[in-house]
Formats: sequence, structure tokens, C-alpha cells
Amino acid sequence: MSATLAILTAGFVIGMQHAMEADHVAAVSTIATRQKSLRGIVGHGATWGLGHTVTLVLLAGGALIFGRAIPEGVSHILEAAVGVMLFGLGAHVIYRLIQERIHFHRHKHADGTVHLHAHSHKADPETVHQHSHAPAHDHSHPAGLPWRTLLVGMVHGLAGSAALLVLAAASINDPATGFLYVALFGIGSILGMALLSAVMAVPLIWTAKAMTWAYRSLQAAAGVITAGLGAWVLYSSASAL
Repeated sequence: MSATLAILTAGFVIGMQHAMEADHVAAVSTIATRQKSLRGIVGHGATWGLGHTVTLVLLAGGALIFGRAIPEGVSHILEAAVGVMLFGLGAHVIYRLIQERIHFHRHKHADGTVHLHAHSHKADPETVHQHSHAPAHDHSHPAGLPWRTLLVGMVHGLAGSAALLVLAAASINDPATGFLYVALFGIGSILGMALLSAVMAVPLIWTAKAMTWAYRSLQAAAGVITAGLGAWVLYSSASAL
């Protein structure tokens, strides 16, 4: 295997591994909680990877053309922006659950079977009557590219770990090889996140259909963990400034 081929292969493999980083998984998991189909969840994961790749290509292009990478101080600021974004994503999931007024009922059947049932007042008749102009199913499902997910991926491409990729690309003597390295890294990220999203989809889809309380619990866990991780990233970045 030639040195160039080895470098390009490493870029693809590292890109797949890069998609598995905790902050990436947290961001995509909050987006996935709004989807109830395998296609939707995997599609959003791949779109996140596409946005991530677009930013990396732009940053790497600048580094290769001008011979300069992102200054360390700016990198910390961008990392802090990612922390704010993560906190916002997690907080929005929690807010959505509170807004839907999810609570649990304990049911006991005649045969003695007891089970919990999650219930939302979001579409109660009283609420619908008060807001008769708004349908109970009040969120849209755009048929085109999920731009919000793409933007999240693009912002994530600004994080510190991505800056290390740009440095690696800039250190390659041949600019064409450097661009190809970044492109394969991005393709690896897209594929890695799509595969990871497929894994995420299994418990989300199953609990959405069979165990509403577990589905809501997964949503809440994703929101709390993502918001907490965002706060930690923001704190760490601010401390480094």
C-alpha cells in the first residue's frame, strides 16, 4: 500500500471514528428524538455528517490555500459556541416534554395486571377547544433537506477536534491529497453517523410503539445529557480563554 493510499484510508477510518465522539452523539440524539422512523433518524444523522463535512472542507481549503489554521484563541471561542448549541438542543428537548405535559398513570386491570401509561395533555379536547385554529399535530415534516440538522452539523465542524483535522490536512505536502484526505474524512463521518443513527433508531422506534413511558424517558435522558455536556463544553472552553 502506498503512503498516499495509507493516508487517505486513515482519513476515512478516522472520520468514522470521529462521528462517534460524545458531543456528536449527543447532538444527533436530541434531533433523533423528534423522529419515529428509521429513515427519518438515519437521514438526519447523515445530514449532520454532510453539514460537518461542508465546514471541514471550507476550513481545510482555507488552511491549504493560505497556509494558516484556526488560531487557538478563536478555536476556543468556536468550541464555546458548540457548547451553547448543545445546551440549547438539550434544553429544547426538555422544554418540549414539559410543554406536552407528560405524566404517568397507574392502571390496574381486572386480572390484577398493573402497568404505567404516559399521557400528554397537549391534544386534550379542552386545549383543542381553546385553540381550535391549531391542529393537535402541530409540527411540520419538511419534505426537503432538514436544514436545522445541516446547520447543527456545520456548527459542529467548527469544534476543536475538527481544527486538528485541518492541521493534519495542511501538513500534507500535496494540496490535492490534503483536500482528498478531508473529503474522505467527511465521507467517513457521514457514514459513521448514519450507522450510529440506525443503532439509535432501534430503541427509539420500539419504545415509541410499545412503551410510551420508556420513549419519553429516552427523550428526557437525551435532553438532560446533551444540555449537561453543552454546559461542560462551554465551561471548559471559557476556562481555556
